Amino acid sequence: MTILIGGILLPEEVLQSEFFAVLAAFVAINTIMYVTLAIAKMLPRVYVSDLFHRRDRRRQPRGIDPAQAQEPALPEA
Repeated sequence: MTILIGGILLPEEVLQSEFFAVLAAFVAINTIMYVTLAIAKMLPRVYVSDLFHRRDRRRQPRGIDPAQAQEPALPEA
């Protein structure tokens, strides 16, 4: 009975094969993708509509009372 203390060791031919290199690259890209997604979930959301102002937004508020739509007068000192 053989006891493996160091885990499973692969032969050098397997570690230097093209398949293992492609597998290692896939694991690296996958890890970077999941780290990026995890960081993006921690950050606050950015809405595109907050960055760009549309032309069809009203410059003045429209209410029932036209007097409220105008700018309020400054109080006299």
